[in-house]
Amino acid sequence: MNVRIYKDAQAIGTAAAALFAAQVIDKPNCVLGLATGSTPIPTYKKMAEMYREGAVDFSGVTTFNLDEYVGLDHDHDQSYYYFMMENLFKHINVPHDRIHVLSGTAADVEAECGHYEDKIKAAGGIDLQILGIGRNGHIAFNEPAADFAPATHIVELTESTIEANKRFFASADDVPRRALTMGIGSIMKARSIVIIATGSDKAEAVRDMVKGPISPSCPASILQAHPDTVVMVDEAAGALL
Repeated sequence: MNVRIYKDAQAIGTAAAALFAAQVIDKPNCVLGLATGSTPIPTYKKMAEMYREGAVDFSGVTTFNLDEYVGLDHDHDQSYYYFMMENLFKHINVPHDRIHVLSGTAADVEAECGHYEDKIKAAGGIDLQILGIGRNGHIAFNEPAADFAPATHIVELTESTIEANKRFFASADDVPRRALTMGIGSIMKARSIVIIATGSDKAEAVRDMVKGPISPSCPASILQAHPDTVVMVDEAAGALL
């Protein structure tokens, strides 16, 4: 793990966007793994700014998102597809047919998970994956568990994750209870990984990820075993390192 501590979220966004731009410039037909949530928004804003300025061209890029809620169609304003369109894809030139987000309304969600794995493999695998980390150490929707999930799968969300996400919905009752998510094994196949954490509420999770034992009780700890992971944290999130 290459741990880097920055002053604030904006500084992280600029640094992370530079890594993504470098990946695209070096390999114009690269495959990017993307995440949702508030943490990557500064990165996406900077990526869009770099595109507008002509610094990077995303026209050859393919993308795969980490996860999606079960039961929300892509037009729902809390779906992760909608989030990605609003926060990134409307502002850069990735071709629409190369944007991949799991379908939470597929007729057979188990089959959807298998098809997603096949699509990633057919694209040649993910070159650079961005991640956030939950307060309980989860990455994507891989919650603390007895084992590391090997592939894209259906997950029952924990109460802590539902609580963290209820601010985006009218109430906690409106938060979906299940999601589709890339598994830990899927994530670990990415050639390079960037994981971002900001704020003091992530400090314990960051410490356990970087310094704790590798254990599915802190899913992000598996990144210690990845050959090319950059950890980007602000001073608050890195306070216990």
